[in-house]
Amino acid sequence: MNYQNRKRLILQTVEQKGSVDVQELAQLLQTSEMTVRRDLTQLSAAGLLYRTRGGAMKVSLATDDFRFANKTAVNAERKDHICQLAAQQIQEGDVIFMDCGSTVFRLCQFIRNKRITVVTNSLPVVAELLSSDVSVNLAGGEVDKERQAIHGLMVEEHLARYRANKAFIGVDGISLKNGLSAHSEKEASTATTMAAHADSVYLLCDSSKLERDKYFQFAPLSLFDVLITDQEASNEIVESYRKAGIMLIN
Repeated sequence: MNYQNRKRLILQTVEQKGSVDVQELAQLLQTSEMTVRRDLTQLSAAGLLYRTRGGAMKVSLATDDFRFANKTAVNAERKDHICQLAAQQIQEGDVIFMDCGSTVFRLCQFIRNKRITVVTNSLPVVAELLSSDVSVNLAGGEVDKERQAIHGLMVEEHLARYRANKAFIGVDGISLKNGLSAHSEKEASTATTMAAHADSVYLLCDSSKLERDKYFQFAPLSLFDVLITDQEASNEIVESYRKAGIMLIN
């Protein structure tokens, strides 16, 4: 495939998804990751997209430091499908953990009328649920302005004081070979703390993150009990995860 055709497909994919990684583009274009990186560098230099670590995103999302609101809008339909399935797992009276992931945030709209308690480190989750039937418990500590979340030792100590029926956590990448990975050690530590103090752990992960390894590998697949993803996940990947003993809902 020549450069012009690759350029057209890359820009079309970035426009549709908001952000995309090198591995995904290499598979789509049936070319090497080295070629994709070179193409992304050229397109970035031309101002047609914004280069990120491991991929690219729409310029319109990047111009405002990729705010949390923008991130939640990426793959919104997939995330809403995942969260509808996740909400079905929550019973009246449950105590649940919710981390600061953009997918987990979209769970709020489906639990507003449930009489449950949410323990979270996410400021957007708190803001979204304040006027709902949900009782909200915010873990205290240092505020990460970019992520609009609270991280650090104080958060972990706060979470450890509670026992949740269920924890809902996000992830930046998951693979059968290397387990769970994230862009940030801070987010990873919050997720592992929540998992350690919950009866059941649900991993909310859109299909674009399946079989993707990110910067920081932080936990084995045994960290979670159920993986909830969307219907865009390939049958081959779904079957391989189930054969590996993972309970998967999509």
